[in-house]
Amino acid sequence: MNRKTLVLAAAMGLLAPVLAACGDAESGSGSGDAIVVGTTDRFTASEEEGLAPLDPAWAYDVGTWNILRQTVQTLMVQPRGDGEPVPEAAESCGFTDAGNERYSCTLRDGLQFSNGDPITAQDVKYSIDRALSLEGDSGVFALLSTIDTVETQGDREVIFHLKAADATFPYKLSTPVAGIVNKDDYAQDKLREGFDVDGSGPYTMKSEVKDGALVRATFTKNPSYKGVLQTNNDKVEMVAYDSAESMGDALEDGKIDVMTRSMSPDQIQKLANATDGEIELVESPGLEIRYLAFNTKAASVKDKAVRQAMAQVINRDELVAKVYGSQAEPLFSLVPAGVTGHSNAFFNKYGDPNVAKAREELEEAGVDTPVKLTLHYTTDHYGPATKAEFEQLSKQLNDSGLFATDTEGTSWDKFRPAGQKGKYDVYGMGWFPDYPDADAFVAPFLDEDNFLNSPYVNTDVRKDLIPQSRRQADRLNASKTFEKIQDIVADDVPVLPLWQGKQYLAARDDITGTAYALNSSSTLQLWELGRGVSG
Repeated sequence: MNRKTLVLAAAMGLLAPVLAACGDAESGSGSGDAIVVGTTDRFTASEEEGLAPLDPAWAYDVGTWNILRQTVQTLMVQPRGDGEPVPEAAESCGFTDAGNERYSCTLRDGLQFSNGDPITAQDVKYSIDRALSLEGDSGVFALLSTIDTVETQGDREVIFHLKAADATFPYKLSTPVAGIVNKDDYAQDKLREGFDVDGSGPYTMKSEVKDGALVRATFTKNPSYKGVLQTNNDKVEMVAYDSAESMGDALEDGKIDVMTRSMSPDQIQKLANATDGEIELVESPGLEIRYLAFNTKAASVKDKAVRQAMAQVINRDELVAKVYGSQAEPLFSLVPAGVTGHSNAFFNKYGDPNVAKAREELEEAGVDTPVKLTLHYTTDHYGPATKAEFEQLSKQLNDSGLFATDTEGTSWDKFRPAGQKGKYDVYGMGWFPDYPDADAFVAPFLDEDNFLNSPYVNTDVRKDLIPQSRRQADRLNASKTFEKIQDIVADDVPVLPLWQGKQYLAARDDITGTAYALNSSSTLQLWELGRGVSG
């Protein structure tokens, strides 16, 4: 029997699963063989991308974070079904002042690393101080940038003194960069190279490496784990595949039990339309976004009139319809729909696609046309439809007569560092939020030490609006500030949002817990998976 699971978001932070009943009577069984999960995420340790892909002080993409979340424990964690973070390695946490500048956590009693070493408040301080001092090239340390000092009192209390009010700080303590590591495994002055990971999370991990890439990760239930997560299996194996097609074949053949990102649009459509079989498709709303990033210092796009003209020409509806169908929605802001503070800033400014308006903007700015550009994209990180997406973008721009573009695809291990180093004038990126708050779609792109290493600077955004938004404990009260930021982005166009995607997981019908295996931030929660009875 084919089962389709739909998770509907009534509001951000409230996800209600709707399951078709079929063979779930023994949900949560921890017995039986390892559950095997397929992915097309690539995990490499290269000179270009960095030799320490799984060090919490460096890792900063959804794939590596999905490994760390299974193995390295954080003080806080996103709860089942989303919502505000709850204590995990901590027994309790909270602001202890009215200004949201002093945050205190008390560790669980008897907490220990998987090797049996006790975890103390000093280990937490060591881990946070280490991530901040190493300043990994990925920029992940910026998530902790509001920390001034970390204080310990005894073995179980950690106090964070912040530079300024930050209502999002509990969310940041739930991200892997704030993971607790053992000083015996993670040196203070250098990153841990390779694919070994040690921590106190729900699993321990054994890596299988081939030709400098992680090809299989075996997660075994950690008997020493103490936290809020319930582990419904004893072992999970994650296998990396070169393509969505080979991963899909493995699921059909029973070589894997679950496949995750990234499936092709054709695979998703086929599974959605199936009326029988032994595989279920799980669809849920997602906060993944895709966008074009600009090197605003590059000669071809330095004049914002060029970037504005691209925003005026690109037809998101057509792009989504031709490439992704019902699996995505047009996006008109950095902050996606479903997140408090979202606005359609780009539509409000540019309206429907209009070549005449774009031509007028370029003529007024004295820009010669056609503007020659190369649209760069990664071939192996955001799914198999990325090439078709960029071919469609190039066609739209070229058909306007205002641009002469071509496309160039590059593997992620070379693409990511090239973008950070400013080697591309315009390139395509995706974003999975660090946590489900508008701040996670603004600060990583516009603040200091940003994820893109962008040369774009707006002083009002950095010095006034972002800090102002973080002073609001009630996030609804921060909406007006986020709307101002989105309006500035729509005018300056340092990035150009394209679409917002749904997320999918496919599993054989004896696998349980699939409704919660992905949260809205695309966190893979392997502990939710179990093996039940085939329907």
